[in-house]
Amino acid sequence: MDWQELTDLTRGQEFVVERVRLAGSGVAIEGQFEPPQLARLSVDDQVFVAAFVRSHGSIKEMERLFGVSYPTIKSRLNRIAESLDFVDTDPAPTGADVVDRLRRGEISAEEALAELERPR
Repeated sequence: MDWQELTDLTRGQEFVVERVRLAGSGVAIEGQFEPPQLARLSVDDQVFVAAFVRSHGSIKEMERLFGVSYPTIKSRLNRIAESLDFVDTDPAPTGADVVDRLRRGEISAEEALAELERPR
């Protein structure tokens, strides 16, 4: 079974993978594995995201590939983005991080206090 068949069967409902077999080795792992976010998108949205990545994020190229307008591409990207959880790539520093930077002389006491007082 491929992802497209699985996506068709689940029709957008949440699912859990309970068994994984490593191809070629015969090793199987059982448990509860949540599929990655992109695997939970509809097949059409998976194709759309793959095309977007292959076009290096060029909306003009996406317009050409799909034969639709800029607002249509943006609308679909926004809809897909709303369904994905994003990892914070710039998290607020912890108190320990701030104190470590202060000890190393990378920031002043005033800067450390300002960082510690910022809401998280």
